[in-house]
Amino acid sequence: MNEKIAITPDTHTEPPARFSHGVRKGNIVQVAGQVGFLPAVEGQPPTPAGPTLREQTLQTLANVTAVLEAGGASWDDVMMIRVYLTDTDHFAEMNDLYNTFFDEAGLKQAPAARTTVYVGLPAGLLIEIDALAVID
Repeated sequence: MNEKIAITPDTHTEPPARFSHGVRKGNIVQVAGQVGFLPAVEGQPPTPAGPTLREQTLQTLANVTAVLEAGGASWDDVMMIRVYLTDTDHFAEMNDLYNTFFDEAGLKQAPAARTTVYVGLPAGLLIEIDALAVID
């Protein structure tokens, strides 16, 4: 049986509660919901990349990338992405940023399935993204 391994990239601090930024078991990597915090600075609280959806979306995607890579996966391995937005008016802008990100990523495989839902997040946060990857 494969051991379940917690994933914490160098860019992340330890989670504030009993969960992992990502988990790998066998060839499956689950990335926990990531938000647009800048890379961790020891002794300082997490800081959002900025107040705009653009800044937070790009940083959130970078944070998901960091967890995937630390778990031995890439975006080509991702089967499912869930996007959580705080404002329905942000959907079109997020889609444009998302499409540009993946156009520039040079994926070789079919795009992942995606679900987008609207939620409440802590003050100042506009987006959260999680992902499920299956490594060949």
